[in-house]
Amino acid sequence: MTTLKRVQQWATFARIWHVFDASWQNPFDSAQLLKKYLLGLYKPIYHPMNDCGDHVIVINCSDVALPGEEWKKRVYFHHTGYPGGASWTLAHELHKKDPVLILKKAVYNSMDGNLQRRYTMERLHLFPDANVPAKLMGNVSNQIRQIRPIPKRLDHYTQKEIEEYPKLIDYPKDYILR
Repeated sequence: MTTLKRVQQWATFARIWHVFDASWQNPFDSAQLLKKYLLGLYKPIYHPMNDCGDHVIVINCSDVALPGEEWKKRVYFHHTGYPGGASWTLAHELHKKDPVLILKKAVYNSMDGNLQRRYTMERLHLFPDANVPAKLMGNVSNQIRQIRPIPKRLDHYTQKEIEEYPKLIDYPKDYILR
């Protein structure tokens, strides 16, 4: 085997490190996207019995956005294994205890039927904010694009942008808002 072919083969089977920003993203849609990278589904060498997945670093997990009334209505089940050890926790309570747990559970459940999902989850690195150790960020070579664009907050618009925005009506100077 030539040196060039050997390097191509190493590059084919190498694990790539990806980074994903989870702020304002639906964790269930994000889980489907992250599953492709964790399992290596996008690689041409993918096979269900082949462990060719990559590492994924997820930042800003504390800023995920559940749709509708999911924060109040979604319930997570946990059982300790002992009699009477069943407990149900609402999504907002679980998020308050550990901000990365909702996304972690969503990714874990998206890989249902995968016999190696416990080992695959070891390649998922979740952080509640953007503070990631430099040792991990030094490995990153790809950024996963967000599914939904992040809306711009009203207090982040400049006064010039506010004035130039098209208006439906101009109120008179002496108009009083109530």
